[in-house]
Amino acid sequence: MPDKEQNTQSDFMIEKIKTRPLNRRKLIRRTILTASMAVIFGLIACVTFLVLEPIISNWLYPEEEPRVVIFPEDQEEMSPEEMLAEPAATESPSPAPEPEEEQIQEQIQEILSGASLGLENYAQLYIALQDIINNPYLSEDGEEYRASLSQHMVTVRGVTSNIDWFENVQESSNQTSGLIVADNGRELLILVDYTPLEDAENLVLDLNEGNDLIDVYRKGLDEDTNLAVLAASKDNLPPDWMEWDGLAVASLGSSNSNFLTGMPVIAMGSPMGVSGSVGYGILTSDGLSLTGPDRKYKLLTTDIDGSRNAEGVLFNLQGQVIGIITDGEAEDMENLIRAYGITEIKRVIEKLSNEESFPYLGITGADVTGYAHRDLKVPYGAYVTELEMDSPAMLAGIQVGDVVTAIDDTSIQSFAGYCTQLMQMTPGRQVELTVSRQVQEEYKEMRFSIQLGERRVN
Repeated sequence: MPDKEQNTQSDFMIEKIKTRPLNRRKLIRRTILTASMAVIFGLIACVTFLVLEPIISNWLYPEEEPRVVIFPEDQEEMSPEEMLAEPAATESPSPAPEPEEEQIQEQIQEILSGASLGLENYAQLYIALQDIINNPYLSEDGEEYRASLSQHMVTVRGVTSNIDWFENVQESSNQTSGLIVADNGRELLILVDYTPLEDAENLVLDLNEGNDLIDVYRKGLDEDTNLAVLAASKDNLPPDWMEWDGLAVASLGSSNSNFLTGMPVIAMGSPMGVSGSVGYGILTSDGLSLTGPDRKYKLLTTDIDGSRNAEGVLFNLQGQVIGIITDGEAEDMENLIRAYGITEIKRVIEKLSNEESFPYLGITGADVTGYAHRDLKVPYGAYVTELEMDSPAMLAGIQVGDVVTAIDDTSIQSFAGYCTQLMQMTPGRQVELTVSRQVQEEYKEMRFSIQLGERRVN
């Protein structure tokens, strides 16, 4: 009996515990599941970081929103006769009678007869013009500062990369002259003729003949004029860009004066087809215009002989921009510098600078002449000469021959007035057009409610 007990205990002591056999399939499934969960977790973490990082950055380091670019309305200008007569009016406490035309001519003749001009005066005149172009002005009391005209002008290059037969990378570039039109707080905005840059892969601002190149991008392009606004981040500009002789935002003047013809002007940019060229002359005419759907631009002509591919701007002697140079459509004056009047272009520059779309109705028109109003009883307004196919105006029922006399509560006296009023509106807005339509032998008033279409800036 004891032996049996001993054998039983001995058998118990030598018993071995076997390990569970390895299940390879289960191990592979768990490995794949763990790796998948790690990948999913990583993706969720990346997406969360990408979404929240700008929010957290803006919260910790708030970035100033760019200011909306708005140009002031044109101020009424005095005629030369009013300028001449004003001192006499201010000397007397009582209102002075307006001088007669003969008296004005006598005063002008008296001033001119007392002036003795020679070659020295002629040279001084051009030295003074050169001084306006190259040298900034500061008054003795330090209160009045005027930048030189050259400080408003920059060069923009469009760079394109090509690979030759030997697989060597070659870069080619075209350039255009740019006008600094605004500073929105974050960016410097530059107006250019975009034609030379259309095929460019990269756009750069050239501040020092190729030594200082700053990347710029296009904020908006107007296909009617091919004018574009480019933006350069102020963070990338040299620290002294706004100092005494640095870059400066140009002052936009007016082309809506009745006394433009004969005004001295300076053409800058590349009026002679060469960057940095300059031309002096006078405005010979402001009676031409270029029209299109919802657009009308005054065309200024000068006696400055330039290039057929001229670019740049026209300045008056007060340093204000009064025109943006264009090739125009006057074939009989191919070599004379022409420019869009700045008054009509201001609203285009505003839209491009703020990346806003243009309102669209699709009406091309003309002014009602005095003869048509007096003898044919046509009411003053924007006479519809053409409608774009499927435009909001055509779909609403506007017809060729109608006369737009009001937009909402604003009276319209001309096609230019129609364009100006429309440009102040936003796409998608519901407007009421008051139209006069000829029925038999008289004009009857009609009203149309139209939703403004949208023409995007590119």
